[in-house]
Amino acid sequence: MSVQERKERERASRERLIVATARELAEQQGWDAVTTRRLAERIEYSQPVLYSHFRGKREIIGAVALQGATEMAVAMRAATAAAEGPRERVAALARAYLDFAARHPAVYDAIFQLDGGLAYAREDTPEPLKDAFAALLETLGEVAGEGVHPGLFTEVFWAALHGQATLTRAGRLPPEDTAVRVEVLVDRLAVL
Repeated sequence: MSVQERKERERASRERLIVATARELAEQQGWDAVTTRRLAERIEYSQPVLYSHFRGKREIIGAVALQGATEMAVAMRAATAAAEGPRERVAALARAYLDFAARHPAVYDAIFQLDGGLAYAREDTPEPLKDAFAALLETLGEVAGEGVHPGLFTEVFWAALHGQATLTRAGRLPPEDTAVRVEVLVDRLAVL
């Protein structure tokens, strides 16, 4: 292994450590607790080292969002792959989405609520974000209904899931009714 390869490997390792530490701190204490000073202390590197990887908190949020979008896509695909029939796949997709949002609130915020400097719904949207939407579209496109654009249907269904996730977490919807809400959403919105 060359010196250059070793340095690149070490740099990638430090970057993963920064992202993992930011994510852990955000999940424990919220995004307000994530500062470059606290991250530098936790990873035991100086702030200039941290800034050599990310220009600031915004880019760190973006990195967490991309990592989270990849994980969310994997979770949704795994849930739908285990389900048989369109209705079961849509319900599994909805449950996987809402479960991810509930289990990883800081990551969910990084993806959908916070400014991570990422482009959404544009040509230059990063691949992990496009793939997370594709994971929704793969299942929802088949139940959009005749004359309904699959992408638009997916956006509407996704908005309903996002609303449920956000309102439940904010205490505006009782969490014990989540399963019933999923059933209503699946039965009323999807053409099965």
